[in-house]
Amino acid sequence: MWCSVDPFSKKDWYDVKAPSTFNTRTVGKTLVTRTQGTKIASEGLKHRVFEVSLADLQNDEDQAYRKIKLRAEDVQGRNVLTNFWGMDFTTDKLRSLVRKWQTLIEAHVDVKTTDNYGLRMFCIGFTKRRPNQVKRTCYAQTSQIRQIRRKMREIMVREAASCDLKELVAKFIPEVIGKEIEKATSSIYPLQNVFIRKVKILKAPKFDLGKLMEVHGDYSEDVGVKVDRPVDEVPAEVETELVGA
Repeated sequence: MWCSVDPFSKKDWYDVKAPSTFNTRTVGKTLVTRTQGTKIASEGLKHRVFEVSLADLQNDEDQAYRKIKLRAEDVQGRNVLTNFWGMDFTTDKLRSLVRKWQTLIEAHVDVKTTDNYGLRMFCIGFTKRRPNQVKRTCYAQTSQIRQIRRKMREIMVREAASCDLKELVAKFIPEVIGKEIEKATSSIYPLQNVFIRKVKILKAPKFDLGKLMEVHGDYSEDVGVKVDRPVDEVPAEVETELVGA
């Protein structure tokens, strides 16, 4: 009887590592076909995009509504080193924010970080009732919406253009930019639920291993243990150099 070979017998599992910005570094595992001829396994892994919930990355269930995209940049041993590649909200969170009797205000802007990453950031916010307000609705006027949108763009550009990608991701997690916008627009019209709801990476700079290792911090997993060489043992490289000379 003809028997086919199990395709999984030719594949290997690799660990996916998240940048040091996040609390949980090991995201999961990914499969790739073993190196065969000119088809190299590490090339098949590079530029894969993994979508992970921020709740898993931060061990914080309150962050479950954010989805983080991580892109495989390099392979070291059995570890796939990733970098931030975008952020999004879950659909149910967005739907839960939209309600009647209030104005939804959105703005988006293209920005460039100090390390030359081109990003498009999307912001969302909602008007809220003033304290002691009797009227049920809290609709903003068109001129106020325009002013708020301008302020949103200003703050997004200011916050993103003044730092590199690693620092910007660190701002996204506690929603620093959203709080900043809420504070700045309170004089125009009080806002609530202000979030950076989506981030897309439009353009990434040329791959730099040094920068990636910086993002991964003290990356020291699975690199072996230092072994002390006996004093009387002469390194083999030294001998060959002398012969060549």
